[in-house]
Amino acid sequence: MADEPNITPPPPPETEPTPDPENNTQTKQDKGSKKNMFKDLKVKHVTGILSLVSFVFSLPILASVTWLLYMKSYDCEWLFKLPRLQIGISVGLILVFLVCNGALLFLRARWPMVAIIVVTVPLTLMFTVGLALLGSNSLESRRVPATPLWFKMKVDDDGLWNNLKGCIYDVHVCQDLAASSMPLKPSDFNKKKLSYVESGCCTPPEECHMRYVNATFWEKDDTPETDPSVNADCNAWKNDRDVLCYDCQSCKQGYVKALKSKWSKLGVFLVSMAVFLIACHMALFLATMWEIHCT
Repeated sequence: MADEPNITPPPPPETEPTPDPENNTQTKQDKGSKKNMFKDLKVKHVTGILSLVSFVFSLPILASVTWLLYMKSYDCEWLFKLPRLQIGISVGLILVFLVCNGALLFLRARWPMVAIIVVTVPLTLMFTVGLALLGSNSLESRRVPATPLWFKMKVDDDGLWNNLKGCIYDVHVCQDLAASSMPLKPSDFNKKKLSYVESGCCTPPEECHMRYVNATFWEKDDTPETDPSVNADCNAWKNDRDVLCYDCQSCKQGYVKALKSKWSKLGVFLVSMAVFLIACHMALFLATMWEIHCT
């Protein structure tokens, strides 16, 4: 019997694995969840930055309250019976700070619409007060407090001015100028930038052409004091540190300019801070709505 040939059967054809629909669905879900998670983190990062910026840039409001209450005594404005206005503005600024940051912490995540309304109302009032202060600096009225004409009317009252110049002396404006300018030469002192009160009350007017010895001591020329062509402030100047130019018209004008500048700066600050914080909180509101929509 002949041997049968050894025939090896061909290997079975390789079968491609059938895709599992459940695994594909799971993979897509994992990719989608990772994408959403990355998107959520990005949105929270934006809202976190805006929240921090809103808080940091609201801190100057507290600094302005300190400045306003401190300058109340330094500028002797308590003699004008203006502390009520200053205290009112200070209390309002503190409330703005608390409302802005309180809404930021407690209302933004739950009720963003309520939060933006609560924040916008006091900031709009702050903006309005700032515009009022800026407008009052150009208002020609003696009846409106803290306007230039109102201040001028007050300082023209001899009784009030006696108290004011005594207060200016007590806060050591001219004494501090003399101490800081002691080592300066005439050429250096002429380059020194003086405040309105320092130039008006502590030094004689330039048209008097007095010779500089130090900041509060100037030598007069030989012009007779009875000469009508001489500025009355030149005759009112005394080298006595208790007198100086406190009785000069230039001192009154410099004091009024200092108060005008102060209230004008406050108005600019209130307007600029209100605009910036409103814009910042609006951006934060939009980012919060985006965050709620994404989640």
